[in-house]
Amino acid sequence: MGKQVWRVVVAGGAAAVFAAVAAVPAGAAEGGVSFTRVQVNGGKPIVIGVSEVAVPASFRMATTHKWKWPAVFLYRGGAGGDRLWHAIETSDCIKVSSGVCDFNETMHFDPSVWDMRNSEAGAWKVGAEVYFKGGGGDTDDKGLTVHVKRNSRLTVNASPEPVSKDRTITVTGKVTRANWETRKYASYGGRLVSLQFKPAGTASYTTVKKVYANGSGDLRTTVKASKTGTWRWVYYGNTTTGPSTSSGDNVVVK
Repeated sequence: MGKQVWRVVVAGGAAAVFAAVAAVPAGAAEGGVSFTRVQVNGGKPIVIGVSEVAVPASFRMATTHKWKWPAVFLYRGGAGGDRLWHAIETSDCIKVSSGVCDFNETMHFDPSVWDMRNSEAGAWKVGAEVYFKGGGGDTDDKGLTVHVKRNSRLTVNASPEPVSKDRTITVTGKVTRANWETRKYASYGGRLVSLQFKPAGTASYTTVKKVYANGSGDLRTTVKASKTGTWRWVYYGNTTTGPSTSSGDNVVVK
């Protein structure tokens, strides 16, 4: 059996809590329901730190059954696979025509409440389901993939400041990543990070060089100070980790 999933579903102002055992959605379980126009987070990755993240979703459902608790959810694995723990808020039916409703949904992910594992970062499939009044229901695989990622953070410090023209400055920083199991940020070593510079009076940054963080996530490099401006680090993320950009550190060149 897969992980047991407790969900809170809110529709029409009434909350219902129930448990469902995750299984692979394999088409209509009971039949008679069509789910279309499914979207989760606008197709963008879901990036989660160590506190709650609210993710928008939407879908259209057509059925002649009397129903309750329609929702989309994330799952992976074969038979008996897992779902990603979360709470759900689902709107009332936005009527399109007889038996056809649009729904807006909010998926709440919170490592501080649910036991999220770091191994859960990565690709998840999207399913849709509904329960029927009187028993039974329908569960469908929607053929969509959503990437769920651990949030990353970057710090920056450029010194000395101010500095004389053409002298060397040292830019340091640190890469950290959310650990869902400890609910804290931890060093994320070995990352390739871009050092960027924006001259004073301009609007855009330019990449100056790329630097690998050491095993402790620490960044350090030197550059020549040719003009006053702002320095920052940028990490572009990977399949399990979200991108991040540090704040900017302004250095005045005399």
